[in-house]
Amino acid sequence: MLKRAVIILTLVATVALPFLLRPKKAGQERSDDTLVLVGPHNEAIRHEYTQGFRTWYRAHTGRTVALDWRVLGGTSEIARFMEGEYTAAFQNLWTRKLGKEWSTEVKAGFQNPKLAADAPAAAQEARATFMASEAGCGIDLFFGGGTYDFDKQAKAGRIVDSGILQKHPEWFVDDVIPQRFAGEEYWDKEGRWVGCVLSAYGIIFNRDSLRRLGIEREPAQWSDLKDPRLMGEVALCDPTKSGSIAKAFENVIQQQMQRRLRALEAENPTGDVKTREAQAVREGWIEGLRLMQIVGANARYFTDTSQKPPIDVAAGNCAVGMCIDFYGRQQEEAVRRRDGSERIGYVSPVGGSVSSVDPIALLRGAKNKGPALAFIEFVMSLEGQKLWNLKPGTPGGPERFALRRLPVRRDFYAEPKWRALRSDPGAEPFTQKDQLVYRNEWTGRIFQEMSVSARHLRRLR
Repeated sequence: MLKRAVIILTLVATVALPFLLRPKKAGQERSDDTLVLVGPHNEAIRHEYTQGFRTWYRAHTGRTVALDWRVLGGTSEIARFMEGEYTAAFQNLWTRKLGKEWSTEVKAGFQNPKLAADAPAAAQEARATFMASEAGCGIDLFFGGGTYDFDKQAKAGRIVDSGILQKHPEWFVDDVIPQRFAGEEYWDKEGRWVGCVLSAYGIIFNRDSLRRLGIEREPAQWSDLKDPRLMGEVALCDPTKSGSIAKAFENVIQQQMQRRLRALEAENPTGDVKTREAQAVREGWIEGLRLMQIVGANARYFTDTSQKPPIDVAAGNCAVGMCIDFYGRQQEEAVRRRDGSERIGYVSPVGGSVSSVDPIALLRGAKNKGPALAFIEFVMSLEGQKLWNLKPGTPGGPERFALRRLPVRRDFYAEPKWRALRSDPGAEPFTQKDQLVYRNEWTGRIFQEMSVSARHLRRLR
């Protein structure tokens, strides 16, 4: 019995001691208001926008606010969560408050933006009821992700107009935030979502690993990932699990289409435009898939999380990897801070990456609408935009972390005095040469199918 008691006490002590010995936190400050957010942003972004907004909110309202971040994973996981929560919320509204019968027609119809005119009456009524309701998912804001995901949420009716276009029309003009740039939509005309920061795609690489493999020239284009010396050294993410990587794969294919179109225009400048474009799309598609097949054959793995490739490249487990720009820049920054070395580099291929946006949106049924609208206004203001790319500790910059992201507002780049304070002073997303112009009609209709096709590249390993 004594032996058993000693074992039990030891186990209890092992579990309890870390809690007993951890430093005591200062009593949590009670806040006047609360804001609940969801998004795929990392801890650094969550920290800086929490601190920045709390200061801004108090200065503008005289009140304090607490930010409750819900960390659910990537945009795919967030989308599944919201679909489930809105279904449960609307079912409760439909059956308990309205006293109506729940059916497969109602469930399929209330979030369906493409109901046919002859759809069942129950489905049409459910859709109209949902679009006029305050059914919610317990979260106020959706912050971060890609326009594809936000467009789907908008069409389903889960995000609503925040009123930011009406409140600040001076921001949503070509000189500040254009509605479209290089083929990409930067804000929804109905105000349901607005892009708040730019995202590009590129290659993170480990200079030590490249030297080990006998590769002297640093990668500059997607085609550099075809090098046979990179066999088993390319870190890739499954595009069906990451919207950013799916977009990167789409960029690879669209670059080949655009290059082929330019070549055909040079060969036959007076030819039929539609015929020439159709040929460029067809031949560029084939060339893009061939490129991705070879890159896939060089892959070490296809991981489920887009944050793994930058980490593995930094650790030397892989020589190169495909990633969204700020993951690459942040990993480069982390290594430089840790040991002062320049062994990690990042590049967005010239002409091979669009500058798309990460949006922000108000969710239907938001319980804390006032703070939510204020947060959108803060993020879109120059005070909020500075946090994305100013150096830590600079006036108006982040407190602790260099976020290494590019603001969406053009007037941010037009201010000379901020250039020296920027983490990436050479980045000029609105004036870069050989800009890849995104053509939605080329690949947008098959975005999901393209992701599934790219996932099957793992079979080539």
